[in-house]
Amino acid sequence: MWQLFLLSCSVQLWAAAVWLTLAATTAAAEDVSPLPGTAPLTIAGDIASKMIDGIDRFLLRETARAPQRRAKYWQRDFSSADAYQKSIEPNRRRLAFIVGVRDPLHSPEALELVATSEMLAGGRLGPPDAPAAIAANDRLRVYAVRWPAFGDVCGEGLLLEPATAPLANVVAIPDADHTPEMIAGLVDGVPAEAQYARRLAESGCRVVVPALVNRQVEKRRNVRLTNREWVYRPAFEMGRHVIGYELQQVLAVVAWMSRNEQAATGRPKIGVIGWGEGGLLALYAGALEPRIEAVCVSGYFDSRQDLWQEPLDRNVFGLLDQFGDAEVASMIAPRTLIVEACRGPELTVPPGTGGGPGKLATAPLKRVREEFARAKELIGRLEPAPQWHLVETPDGTGQFASAAALAAFCKALAPAIELAHSSEPLKLFRTTEQLSQQAAARHNRLLHQLDRHTQWLLAESPYTREEFFKKLDRSSLEKFLQTVEPYREYFREEVIGRFDQPLLPPNPRSRKAYDTPKWTGYEVVLDVFPDVIAYGILLLPKDIKPGERRPVVVCQHGLEGRPQQVVTGGHRAYHDFAARLAERGFITFAPQNPYIFGDRFRSLQRKANPLKRTLFSIIVPQHQQIVDWLSSLPQVDPQRIAFYGLSYGGKTAMRVPPLVKNYCLSICSADFNDWIWKNVSTRAPYSYVWTGEYEIFEFDLGNTFNYAEMAALIAPRPFMVERGHFDGVAPDETVAYEFAKVRHLYQARLGIGDRCRIEWFVGPHTIHGVGTFEFLHEKLNWR
Repeated sequence: MWQLFLLSCSVQLWAAAVWLTLAATTAAAEDVSPLPGTAPLTIAGDIASKMIDGIDRFLLRETARAPQRRAKYWQRDFSSADAYQKSIEPNRRRLAFIVGVRDPLHSPEALELVATSEMLAGGRLGPPDAPAAIAANDRLRVYAVRWPAFGDVCGEGLLLEPATAPLANVVAIPDADHTPEMIAGLVDGVPAEAQYARRLAESGCRVVVPALVNRQVEKRRNVRLTNREWVYRPAFEMGRHVIGYELQQVLAVVAWMSRNEQAATGRPKIGVIGWGEGGLLALYAGALEPRIEAVCVSGYFDSRQDLWQEPLDRNVFGLLDQFGDAEVASMIAPRTLIVEACRGPELTVPPGTGGGPGKLATAPLKRVREEFARAKELIGRLEPAPQWHLVETPDGTGQFASAAALAAFCKALAPAIELAHSSEPLKLFRTTEQLSQQAAARHNRLLHQLDRHTQWLLAESPYTREEFFKKLDRSSLEKFLQTVEPYREYFREEVIGRFDQPLLPPNPRSRKAYDTPKWTGYEVVLDVFPDVIAYGILLLPKDIKPGERRPVVVCQHGLEGRPQQVVTGGHRAYHDFAARLAERGFITFAPQNPYIFGDRFRSLQRKANPLKRTLFSIIVPQHQQIVDWLSSLPQVDPQRIAFYGLSYGGKTAMRVPPLVKNYCLSICSADFNDWIWKNVSTRAPYSYVWTGEYEIFEFDLGNTFNYAEMAALIAPRPFMVERGHFDGVAPDETVAYEFAKVRHLYQARLGIGDRCRIEWFVGPHTIHGVGTFEFLHEKLNWR
């Protein structure tokens, strides 16, 4: 990874001087006339920066429009409660998918008491006859419990058992930075009146309090990440999520409560309540599980239009495309929902740590009211009208778990429940130090189990992808071409993401930027979408004869790069490869891709993801506009336009040519490897889990497209990998492992092995320009 780090650092140091140098070169030139057939380019300043600003405006505008576009996903049937439930089932399945509720759920027969198995002070185990309860008073007893949830993952937390027969079953979910002990009143951290787990248990409810992954920041190799982001990163790549992992632990408790409910007299109802992160989980659990009959969401209810500003572990791919909190709430109907407008968790994850910057802030009361009203409007035709309540604390910023919210929640569960207003002190059977040790050990177990589950998914992913691709017929080239298109469309819609709008007329503008003995260079700007431009440098050899059509090589820079770097300056990674190819007679074009300016471009990914889009949702149409415009030039042979990218440009080489069919071949330099392993492994030092590139993770990619599968979308067009033995992207063996699958497809299955090649060279993360240049000459039929 150190090569990537050095490349990025050197690019950033060089970047500030690039456009200044270019400006000086242009100013010194006597002729800055445009390319014939284009208008003069008059944009001053840093065009790359202006491009990022324009994409930002475009994405914010698309975010603002998202709520109006959601209706197409909903076909609500209000004719009856059963019909309504059936009509929203596709939406329920979609929500479960995007938050990662994907694993077979256990239905535990019992909760396991774990009080006597914890380490006591002095490092000794408790005696066999030690009390199972860890605290009690005349109204309740508190137990440490665990339960199987999914895979080998157990939920853990506290069980608060009332002294009398339970009037209701409740899952009380704390915020991520609260332990179960805090809201149960066993340790300090939550005011007594807000200890909702304890208060509900003292009111006659059986209460289970699951532990969540906290937001504590930990040093993890090269970065400082919250524990939630550390779980999120690899899970996201595998189509899972820290949200989904915790939801499944909650839903397993609900399954246990439902099992007990069937045998219980009076069938006590099941409710979920939570504050902050617990409020998020309560809202989603109520939407996904109809057996939950009452939901109380505290300190978490908003339009979610600012989701991109929240901590990275809140990032849900495609959420705003179909859901705001109102839409999620609508899936709780006709059951009871209580929303408490109160102070929420407030924190800031600052930039510069390597993790995704973000913040949590209390939602303004006006926005809570508007979203709640919108939710009620969505279900307005449902009869009888659901019992929904908005409980407002003073200014919407008061203490959470107010008496009004808890009383409404209790009433929804059972009329006989009266909220207890006084509390007897709890007798602790452990010291507060032991309880803290218990919570820390429990949290470590939780992190370990979630990590192990994600790593198991990684090990299983080749078989999962094989199953996903079972409808691709590789028995012949003809059958391959007949069956590959649905996978290409899935890649476009579900992985990359597509903006459903046409390209604008390109409106090309240009100005001469270089004049050398062998070629002339032009800066070019094209329109793509409103506020979105494509920008790059076109190099035209001077020996092109009238009427001659030449092949084109699109030369793509890497992370924090500039098109100027692949033209001049002798950068150690690029070696002026666009200019070198132009000297060989190729027309070249060096685009400015938007992965530049650090958090500025990474925030674009944050804005795109909730819309079910990615940074490549912009890059793909930019390249489509580029190749369409290049094809219109009289000097260009539109059948011979190739792509050649290094590093992040190599990532582009795997994602753009599958969807931009104008590219007749693709070369991936200094990036090709077992991409899923690189994004998911928490063992490999090469993994992106340990780097500051927090935008790199692509939802569910591990179950669909590794690099071999992306190469299959490029086939049968020629494909090549350029690999330096000392490239820190990955070790040789993972590159060879992944490429072997590509070679097998081209050579053994499709009979076109001459179109697939890899060059190994002794060198680092760099353009080698030997075997790849030969490949370009051969496949583009250029002397």
